[in-house]
Amino acid sequence: MTAGSNEKRDETPQKKPAGARPGRSAALARLPFYYGWVVVAVAFVTLGVGVSVRTAFSLLFPPILDEFGWLRAETAAIFSIGFATSMLITPFLGVAINRFGPGVVMAAGSVLVGGGLVLTTVAAGQSLIFLSLGCAVVGGAIILGYTGHAYLMPFWFVKRRGLATGLAFSGAGVGSILLFPWWQDIIREAGWREACLTMALILFVLVLPLNLLLQRRRPEDLGLRPDGRRAAQTAPAGPAGSASQDSAAALDTVVDREWASRDWSLGEAMLTARFWWLGLGLFFGMYAWYAVQVHQTQYLGEIGFSPTAAAFALGLVGLFGVAGQIGMGGLSDRIGREWAWTLSTLGFAVCYLLLLMMRDDPSQALLWLMVAGQGALGYGMASIFGAILAEVFQCRRFGQIFGAFGMLISIGAACGPWLTGEFYDRTGNYDLAWWAALGACALSILGMWMGAPRKVRLVSGIAKRRGGLTDTG
Repeated sequence: MTAGSNEKRDETPQKKPAGARPGRSAALARLPFYYGWVVVAVAFVTLGVGVSVRTAFSLLFPPILDEFGWLRAETAAIFSIGFATSMLITPFLGVAINRFGPGVVMAAGSVLVGGGLVLTTVAAGQSLIFLSLGCAVVGGAIILGYTGHAYLMPFWFVKRRGLATGLAFSGAGVGSILLFPWWQDIIREAGWREACLTMALILFVLVLPLNLLLQRRRPEDLGLRPDGRRAAQTAPAGPAGSASQDSAAALDTVVDREWASRDWSLGEAMLTARFWWLGLGLFFGMYAWYAVQVHQTQYLGEIGFSPTAAAFALGLVGLFGVAGQIGMGGLSDRIGREWAWTLSTLGFAVCYLLLLMMRDDPSQALLWLMVAGQGALGYGMASIFGAILAEVFQCRRFGQIFGAFGMLISIGAACGPWLTGEFYDRTGNYDLAWWAALGACALSILGMWMGAPRKVRLVSGIAKRRGGLTDTG
């Protein structure tokens, strides 16, 4: 596409965002604090419930196995089918947020996931459970989870992008430690179907109205700039579907100016080696994440831990994840995305090594170390990947490119649980599955370093140390 055609498109009037109300927007812009922190708070609650509902599949896994007597891989495939479904949703997620606003999109996700949970309670066979618990709940949770919010957060923050994203994503950890023990008690006392009903109720009563009332798409809609700086009345609107170009101009972080100035299309991005290296890193990172998440509760029960202890451990992973997501998000702003991603991935590697050791020595000490490695380090991945993509492919069609990466993420997340179940069914134990996940950790680190986000843009901490950061806020 020629430069002339880009200029012509730049002159096209920007559509007013769906649901925008000038009077109300002006009032929100005059709040004594930056509205971006409200966006973070709403995301915190949404992730706390949305991610916990999806992760709770690990709690539902044992009673579903007991009730239906399916093979391990068949049962884990419910989760994998869900992530396969999310592949169909993800390419349209960024476009939908741009068109309808995040409040409407998150509310629709609440209806989809909550409706799936209600439908699950009447399921009596494999087909309906795959449709309700798999497609609607696990698949629909991609809207309420990390992927949807990883697209949203870069609009609101630049200098504190990793930190703000980490704070929002830490809601998943707080939600898990609050909700998992309660849901496990319900499963033990009343059954897994009743637990599903309580999950649906929280979505309908809390998450849906909160997003409709308070969530917003980007600061320019309120007359603000990212990080809380006031926008001049004559400032041009940022390009639809991308992190604000205005905000990027305030930070001299660009290393490869030719790359950063290019208005990427999805097809052009996919022709670059960097796209596929980053995709490799994300694919195997999600493989490592979800291979353990789905099978952990069942595995801990088989090696000698009580169901309550196994559920508590799953919640503790999320609690440690609060520190991991906030800490790694903020750290990535200072030391670079590749180093932070490496530390997070090594957290999962430590987790898998400890799971292998725990088969012969199921001690509380090893359990705590496994939980800490998985949560305090591994969960930091969630607050890093959105920033990486926004910084490498900052352009008008960012929503489409983000959606393509989201598909790779979903495939990795789907393969992890299913292949782990296959390895178990073929060998009778989890040893081979855990070794395969260790290999996935190594490939994820390789992909991220070869993708090299640092060679496109520096993070704010490194740019400041090199004298390239100017604060105009």
